[in-house]
Parts: sequence; structure tokens; C-alpha cells
Amino acid sequence: MTNFPVEKIRADFPILAEKIRNKPLVYLDNAATCQKPQAVIDSIVHLYSHDYANVHRGVHTLSVRSTDKFEGARTKIKDFINAASEKEIIFVRGATEAINLVAQTYGKTNIKPGDEIIITAMEHHSNIVPWQMLCQQTGAILKVAPINLLGELIFDEFEKLISDKTRLVSVVHMSNALGTINPVKKIIAAAHANNIPVLLDGAQSTPHMTVDVQDLDCDFYVFSGHKLYAPSGIGVLYGKQALLEAMPPYQGGGDMIRKVTFAETEYNVLPYKFEAGTPAIAEVVGLGAAIDYLNGIGMDKIAAYEAELLAYATEKALQIKGLRIIGEAEHKGAILSFVLNKIHPHDVGTMLDSLGIAVRAGHHCAMPVMDFFNVPATARASFAMYNTKEEIDVLMNGIESLIEVFG
Repeated sequence: MTNFPVEKIRADFPILAEKIRNKPLVYLDNAATCQKPQAVIDSIVHLYSHDYANVHRGVHTLSVRSTDKFEGARTKIKDFINAASEKEIIFVRGATEAINLVAQTYGKTNIKPGDEIIITAMEHHSNIVPWQMLCQQTGAILKVAPINLLGELIFDEFEKLISDKTRLVSVVHMSNALGTINPVKKIIAAAHANNIPVLLDGAQSTPHMTVDVQDLDCDFYVFSGHKLYAPSGIGVLYGKQALLEAMPPYQGGGDMIRKVTFAETEYNVLPYKFEAGTPAIAEVVGLGAAIDYLNGIGMDKIAAYEAELLAYATEKALQIKGLRIIGEAEHKGAILSFVLNKIHPHDVGTMLDSLGIAVRAGHHCAMPVMDFFNVPATARASFAMYNTKEEIDVLMNGIESLIEVFG
């Protein structure tokens, strides 16, 4: 995309001017977390400098200002993912907490001994462990839909797992370890044909593509702010209003109550029923600013540019002898996981860091994926809208140089 304003965007991210070991920073660890634009940083500084007070509880000016910004961010998020109502937007610490919330509220209420939950073999630990815990608590059974050697869901096998015992399907929208983009509309349609609700883990997909929860028709959708150019410690659970209203609260305390006596408590309305205690006010405001920033560029333009980066990086990687790409799905997001012959991924990460290149090395909180591909770990370069083809060239040159070093 020759008209994509990548240099203008890069100028908005102060950390990209950093030097690492006297080399220009090449930040390719965006699947772990994204860097923050100045607009997000400024929104937080301005809040703390001019508007900060606790939200919802005060009639004084600063409380009103903070509340307006806080709830204004909720509206921005609702529009960003096209939810039907602000009541369907629940603030949590991140995608992990959102999944745990659903497991411990919807799950405990609706899942009984012998019931089944379906996930896939490419899930992040955050979309495995909460369901394992729920199964231990309830006597339910966790079923795992297999993947093929390209890192794609074997859809026919997924369909075979659906039975009259299935009570929930929870799948990743885009794999953090492989980059695979799952056929989520097809998955949701198959589940809904059997009256089974679906949760989508959108931690990786939300920063890289347009998400429309009404079009997807998912029942729950989760994502984290820190991967969306916003602060850490904030995330979102989207849930269909009828489901959220039927679910019991996740935690007890201030703001999630309407009336308290020693005899009983009357819970607050949505979304506050699930938001106990003082929330992450500045982080929510920062998330709202990040969404404003992304809307100013356009998610479709970002997706198209990042697809170009991935295609360029894949082409270059395939030319390197001894490099094996892990995850070659036909539909992929901007993630390139790879291994090198006789060089451990941790050594790859360390050596590339000496050149100012930040990649992730490890199992990426997806140990079952590593087991499936029979590798201890991978090195992962993950791209964002501020990355360039020149940075990919630096990465590939760095990989070739360390292959020479290791012989």
C-alpha cells in the first residue's frame, strides 16, 4: 500500500525512536503487546493532570468529568465492535479475566456433570486453563478440536465433536502462536444450529481487523487493551445482553450493588453488575483514545497494510535455508513464527536483540501447539501498522547472520 502513511504513524510512537544496544529499535513483538501512540499517552496525562476523580460516585466537577470520559470510552468500544448496547460492554483487566469471568459465572450456572465444552488445539493457555478449572469444579468434559500441519482447524472434526452434551464452544479468533485466523462465522453457525453459545478470544484479532460482533453473532467476545495500542491492565468482555443479565455477578463490592443490607444485596444493572470496585479509570480513558486513533487511520487500511507486511516477510523467510515456518494457514494474521536448524529459539531472540531487533522466543503460552509441531519453542516476529518492509529486511539479515555464526 504505497499510500499507507506508515512514516506519519511511526512518528506518533515515541518509543520507536529508541536505540537498543546502539542500534535503531526494530520492534516485532506486537503479538505480546503493542507500543502506545502519543495520543494515548497524552490522554492519560491529561486525565491525571486536569480531570481525575473517582467515577460514578460524585456530584462534584472532577467526578463528573472523569465519569464522562470513562463512560464515553465505553460508547467508543461499543461502536468499535458494533455491540448493540453499552450494557454489553464489561470492563475487565484483560482477555484472560474476561474468559475466567464467563467460566465462573455462565459456566458454573449452566454446565453440569457430563456436559462438554469444545475448544481447539491452537488455544492460548488463557482459553484452556479456565475451562479445565471449570471442568474440575463441575464434572464437565473438555473436548479439543484438532488442527492440521498448516496450523488450521480441521472443521469436519470440530463438527463431529458437537453433541447433545455440548454446552459451550470457546475458540480463538486469531492464534497468537501461529497467526491462523479461524473460520469463526462458520464455527458459530454450526454451534448455534445446536443452540450452543460461542465465546471468541479476540485478543489477537481485534488490533488487526474490523470486528463486528453482531455480524459474527458470537455470544461472548473478549479482548485486551494492551494489544490494541492502549494501556495494560484493561480489557473488555462483550456479551449478549440477555446472557449477561442471566449470569450471576463475578465479584462483590462497590459499584456492582444497588442496595445492601445485612440480610441481602440487590445487584446493580448492566454493565455495572460485573464491575466491582474502583475501575481502571485512566486505562479505560487510554483505551478510548486508542480507539479514536485507530478509527482515524481505518481498520481496513491497517489490515491491508499488515497483510502486505506478512506476505513480504513470508517470502523473505522462505528464501532462508534452514528456516522452518510454524503456522502456514491460508488465512493468517501478521505473525511469523519460525525455528532454525540447530539453533534454539531463545538463542535466536538473544542474538537478534544484540542487533536491536525485538522478537518473542518461547512457547507463547501455547504449549500444546508446540507439542503438536514437536518443537520446544519458536521465535515469533509479529507485525503492527507501524512496522516497515525495511525492518523486515533488518530481521532477515539478522537471521542470516546468526545462521553464519552458528555454522
